[in-house]
Amino acid sequence: MTPALIALLVVALLVVFVVARSVTIVPQAQAKVVERLGRYSRTLSPGLSLLVPFVDRVRATVDLREQVVSFPPQPVITADNLQVGIDTVVYFQVTDPRLAVYGIANYITGMEQLTTTTLRNVVGGLNLEQSLTGRDGINSQLREVLDGTTGPWGLRVARVEIKAIDPPPSIRDSMEKQLRADRDKRAIILQAEGARQSAITTAEGQKAAAILSAEGKKQAAILEAEAERQSRILRAEGDRAALYLQAQGQAKSIETVFRAIHEGRPDQGVLAYQYLQTLPRIAQGDANKMWIVPSEFSRALEGLAKLGGADGDGRSFLDVPPPADGAPAGGGTGDGGGIDTTGWFESKLPPAAEQPEARIELHSIADAGPALPAPELPPTTSLARAAEEDVAHGGTPDGGRPQG
Repeated sequence: MTPALIALLVVALLVVFVVARSVTIVPQAQAKVVERLGRYSRTLSPGLSLLVPFVDRVRATVDLREQVVSFPPQPVITADNLQVGIDTVVYFQVTDPRLAVYGIANYITGMEQLTTTTLRNVVGGLNLEQSLTGRDGINSQLREVLDGTTGPWGLRVARVEIKAIDPPPSIRDSMEKQLRADRDKRAIILQAEGARQSAITTAEGQKAAAILSAEGKKQAAILEAEAERQSRILRAEGDRAALYLQAQGQAKSIETVFRAIHEGRPDQGVLAYQYLQTLPRIAQGDANKMWIVPSEFSRALEGLAKLGGADGDGRSFLDVPPPADGAPAGGGTGDGGGIDTTGWFESKLPPAAEQPEARIELHSIADAGPALPAPELPPTTSLARAAEEDVAHGGTPDGGRPQG
């Protein structure tokens, strides 16, 4: 190989090296700090940039995205002299690459130490319970301190979070016991409250049931009394109607017998015969051990003998004389000479459906109206009174009319 060819290869390699040193590419969301002859020159933005070979050089490449850094647990002593371990997480972003490179040697280490000291200052004024429950306040104080301190470093702290607070094992055991006791206490209180509420509800239910039962018994007693009263009223009204109808029947019977006696014109013989028929009934009683014949018995026999024809004229009471007015024998009015029984069993009373008692309606005691008026009984007249009235009007005591 000739010396000229070797020199050409060396020049070509030198040109390639110079071009490679003078061209640089910056990725997106990154920045490069350029120094010229050892001094800060400029900050390259994303894209293609040219450098002066052997004069400019890239000092550092800085990530402009928001970064998350988790720091290991840091021992912190609280205000009640308890040592706890606290893990923190910091979210930050580089806003000025030049200050991040020249403002501090290592901003990650500086931020970690600053977080530890600030956390000890903040938590040192709080007891364990306040530290466990006041995480939001601790996070806000840490962020304010870190953001104000890291500003000259070209950093912006977005937020700081406490990841965990670990008390000592003995404290954790005591806390668990306290928490368990508190939960047992609340469980006992809730159970007692539930039993109390259950007893109150049961008592109220029993009270309501007793009240309803008493009201039901009261209503049942009222309805039973009302039904009994209405039944007695209806039974009394029925008895009254029955007595009224029975009295009407007896009145009609007496009236028929009275009319038959007057129309039959009984004499002394008939009365003596009826008297003799009544005597055996007097002696039929079980308690009658001795029976005395009344003094009227001989007179009744004399009357009966005369009726049999013993008076000398040979006439018997069985011989019925012919009537003077030419009426048929036997006292009847029919063509066959018998007794006319037409109308004997007619009471001349309205039908039962038309009686006042038949219109009684069942109704409630509260709606009961005035009682029905008692039916007027027809006036009854004794036989003696009727005979006197008949004589007064020009008749005879036996019910007949005077003979013309």
